[in-house]
Amino acid sequence: MADGLRISVLDQTPVSEGSTAAEALRNSIDLAQLCDRLGYHRYWVAEHHGGGLVAGPSPEVLIGPIAAATSRMRIGSGGVMLPHYSPLKVAENFGVLAGLFPGRIDLGVGRAAGTDPMTTQALQRDRSQPPPDDFPEQLTELLAYFERSFSADHPLARLADSLPGSPEAPEPWLLGSSQQSAIWAGEMGLPYAFADFINPSGAPYAETYRQGFAAGVRLPQPRLAVAVRAIVAASEEEAERLSTSWRMAFDLLRRGRLIPVPPPEKAERYFELHDYESEGPRKPRRLTGTPAQVRAEIEEVAAEYGAEEAIVVTITHDHQARRRSYELLAEEFGLGAIRAAA
Repeated sequence: MADGLRISVLDQTPVSEGSTAAEALRNSIDLAQLCDRLGYHRYWVAEHHGGGLVAGPSPEVLIGPIAAATSRMRIGSGGVMLPHYSPLKVAENFGVLAGLFPGRIDLGVGRAAGTDPMTTQALQRDRSQPPPDDFPEQLTELLAYFERSFSADHPLARLADSLPGSPEAPEPWLLGSSQQSAIWAGEMGLPYAFADFINPSGAPYAETYRQGFAAGVRLPQPRLAVAVRAIVAASEEEAERLSTSWRMAFDLLRRGRLIPVPPPEKAERYFELHDYESEGPRKPRRLTGTPAQVRAEIEEVAAEYGAEEAIVVTITHDHQARRRSYELLAEEFGLGAIRAAA
């Protein structure tokens, strides 16, 4: 493992064409068990709403079965989209998880909607007006429940004292893909995970995070992870072929169409007829190739951000190909040997 770089997993629970959302959920548990054996550091599940491409709207529900089916990895959310929820309810959910699986639960929190505007409205209890833009206040309240940091006369202080799972608590992370999230993570002294697979121009924001980091508030120094999308196969040609599935799904998502992950043969035909993909500074990176090639690319991205951890997102049409991609990557980074030594 290069210079102590940790390797972790972000599972978006993809739904493949010809399969079902229920099978996608079972695949997530199967993949988590594999990654636990292979030596990955942590396993996060995402929150997306509206169906079609992915089947993970409730990380707080999926984390429990995954943690129960594994024994070593940290398990968490990548992440909970806090604007949809009451901070107290999130604190209670993750308090229960932390109590059941002490020392293994992460609470990654994000600001994004994770869906389209109509579904965002449907998620709100009050649909008469847009939800307030008060994410920093929500996050401050959420952290106060776990840290018992309400003032003595605060009306919510008694709720923190009765949080389920106490004294266990999840490890909080702030997730983001913008400069604003980097500023908040630094000001609050939180670990920060940047979604390079959404915005590959985020290296300057990593520096914003470090420069503005409030040391000693929660951590002695910054902790930064970068999430990348990657596909590994025995040959560069096979990896490129497998990657056409998520590239087609992503291309159509940008155009407002949610589809299940298509098979490579269908995706290849699509690109023969439509030779366009998103261009510009936010064109997604394509980390595809042999184990050695992808390892070098991941290390390059991590160095660009100054990150101590890489979180790998892999989407293929075939679940066995996704399993094999993580197997090959673990072998290349020597994760099994590192786990044995630990």
